[in-house]
Amino acid sequence: MKTLLIFFSVMCLSGQALPGQPSPVLSRYQIFTGSVHAHTLFTQSHGAHLERLPGHDKYMTVSDEHTSLSVNTRLKPDWEKYQGTPSAHFTMAKEQGYDFYVTTDHSQESTFHPSGPDNPKWLETLRDAREATDKTFVALTGFECSENNGPVGRGHINIINTSDYVNALAPGVDIPAIYEWLKNASPTEEGPVLASFNHPGKDQYDNWKHRDAEITNIITMLEVINSNKRVHYAGFLAALDRGWKVSPVCGNDNHDLGGISRHTSRTFVLAEERSKTAILDAMKQRRTYASLEENIQCRYSVNDIIMGSTLERPTRFRFDIVISDPDTDNPDDRITQIDIVTNGGEVVETFRPTPAHSVRWSPKIKDRKNSWFFVRVWNAGGGDASTADPKKPVAWLAPVWTGR
Repeated sequence: MKTLLIFFSVMCLSGQALPGQPSPVLSRYQIFTGSVHAHTLFTQSHGAHLERLPGHDKYMTVSDEHTSLSVNTRLKPDWEKYQGTPSAHFTMAKEQGYDFYVTTDHSQESTFHPSGPDNPKWLETLRDAREATDKTFVALTGFECSENNGPVGRGHINIINTSDYVNALAPGVDIPAIYEWLKNASPTEEGPVLASFNHPGKDQYDNWKHRDAEITNIITMLEVINSNKRVHYAGFLAALDRGWKVSPVCGNDNHDLGGISRHTSRTFVLAEERSKTAILDAMKQRRTYASLEENIQCRYSVNDIIMGSTLERPTRFRFDIVISDPDTDNPDDRITQIDIVTNGGEVVETFRPTPAHSVRWSPKIKDRKNSWFFVRVWNAGGGDASTADPKKPVAWLAPVWTGR
């Protein structure tokens, strides 16, 4: 079945779905769903609110320090049908049943130029998030720092819950500079500052260099799913193998209001309650997963410690994995496979239960060499998107780090 390496062996319980309720460490958390990447009208350079003028194919112009609406484009006469302010995004997300929603407009847009914490549109974004948050919905905001031109790495980063922002096109703003800025960024009211790598390629962010302990504790997430269907699995593995401690999320990356209802992929967080502080804490502590299935419920622990955690160099790993889907009348939502994956993308154990809407699996693994494990899940339909493929995973869960 697999080649066992020196000091590495696997022991698994028989291939049966196990009955019973989740353990206390799993039942402590509720699961909330949302998106961590969306663009509003304040991203003016491109989006569904614009149309090209006849004979032109450009969407934007770029000055030395910001992007702006191109002379070759114009607002659609009925642009509000397609796009809206942060307030409009939050209102629609709440109506569509999201538990949380994060707006992350490009920081280099002319809307936010000149840059600064007193920029009127930036203050409007913060205000809209504050006013949209209540007991049923958490509105969060941040910005996407889109570094595409720097000699020291390229890549987009979502930065969430800061009181200020940094212009990605400003002189000297490259990947190392963004990391240093993050270390000194102050939060917006309650909750921590945190960040996510967006739609990463295998070798982006200067091949994952410039990492230290401080920035590792701020960039806690990585966009495994982007735009409802694009899966950045190679980037996820590369980041983990280079020492980044990132947990999977989904960013719908919608540049329109319609994506809020159209997109079915989600970020899921394990939090103690639906509040700004609790949702941000779950992201900070890496208790997240990303799925192409809109409401799949996933939890696991290792040695009675919740997913997303760092262990203290054990050599035995006792997993308790509980996966379910509430749509029991839909055979496509039955769980068909669960994998445990480790360094380099090696699948160390696979469980193929009789397809069921609720599966519990408790494998035991002995290991002395690897630095992380994570769980991925398949279902019979491959998710809710129009491109669903049951031959591919539907969900990627937070790793646990072994402490090595």
